[in-house]
Amino acid sequence: MQADAPRACRFGRRWYLNNESWHPSVPPFGEMKCILCWCVSGETHCQRQECPPSACASPATRDNPCCAKCRGECSAHTWVP
Repeated sequence: MQADAPRACRFGRRWYLNNESWHPSVPPFGEMKCILCWCVSGETHCQRQECPPSACASPATRDNPCCAKCRGECSAHTWVP
């Protein structure tokens, strides 16, 4: 007996292939860049990007709009003045 091919997922008006991922679009907000959805055997799974807790009084979001980073914090590849 031959197994069925993995099923696609429907999200809104679009179909996505098994193992395909996307950022959902939610009217009237548009594309939700901080949320990632993916298709697994016909089931849609979505998750908000996880961010480390911010321990600063005035966070900035210039480098990554989904995660706040303290102003003046410097790392190997990002700096927010």
